[in-house]
Amino acid sequence: MENLNLIDLHCDTFLAIVTAAKEGKTISLKENDLHVDINKLKKVGASAQMFAAFTPVESLSKGDFDGTPYDFFKIIYNKMISELENNRADIALATDYEDYKKNMSQEKISAFLTVEEGAILDNKIERVDEIYKMGFRFLGLIWMPENCIGFSNSKNPELMARGLKPFGFEVIERANDLGMIIDVSHLSDGGFYDVAKHSKKPFVATHSNCRALANETRNLTDDMIKTLADKGGVMGLNLLPDFLDASKKSRVKFMIKHIQHIRNVGGIDTVAIGADFDGMGGDLEIDNVGDMDKLFMALADNGFTSDEIDKIAY
Repeated sequence: MENLNLIDLHCDTFLAIVTAAKEGKTISLKENDLHVDINKLKKVGASAQMFAAFTPVESLSKGDFDGTPYDFFKIIYNKMISELENNRADIALATDYEDYKKNMSQEKISAFLTVEEGAILDNKIERVDEIYKMGFRFLGLIWMPENCIGFSNSKNPELMARGLKPFGFEVIERANDLGMIIDVSHLSDGGFYDVAKHSKKPFVATHSNCRALANETRNLTDDMIKTLADKGGVMGLNLLPDFLDASKKSRVKFMIKHIQHIRNVGGIDTVAIGADFDGMGGDLEIDNVGDMDKLFMALADNGFTSDEIDKIAY
């Protein structure tokens, strides 16, 4: 599918690159065996990729890393910057729409930097400004478990109902002031509604699907989808098998069902892509970003208009 201009809201590629480096392996962003690299992005006609600085605090706490979550976050950030510099002919940092347009005019892919795991803030509100100055424009409030901002999604109803902590409300306010977009994927239901109520700006769920179709706590209920849409936000379709269907198979036909459901509940403007590449695995029909045209060709076959497909893609 030509000129797809795909913008994917979430991948964990840099965690995979940093993890490999710790094991003595060198992986280049230009070409690799991961789900995402520059060549695969070019193949599908991607115009931008959101790259997550994912800090897996649970594994760090088990002694896998000697340092704080913020220390680990900075290691990933430094690797991001070095890889962007090494591949500057093909890809460039973008911090706003003007950067994105400039990169497009130079036939470069835009790299938007995102935070996954607000534990790196460590109750220090000044760190929101620090990460903004580093170039991060999306702030994923939590991964798991509980952190200084709030609570993660959980099968425990009591934990799931808990909202943001006092510091969490400070973070929302500061992010709003700076123009940093709040990401509620992984957040508890109570936290979601706190963000919806208190954020003065649109927010996003970068990699979450529909709970009505796949009963996973990471997915959004119909009421959440409506709330997100009313706030002007988007949700990125996650290709993880468990989040698509009870069969635990990631198939294009299941992706179509989720997209149709989001369109029916929240409207087409709410639908985006957040594949979670390099952060998931399993039985995948689309196993790398270069094959994302399979989904978009299927959307056309299922009656989606070219305008609707453009909105989903970018």
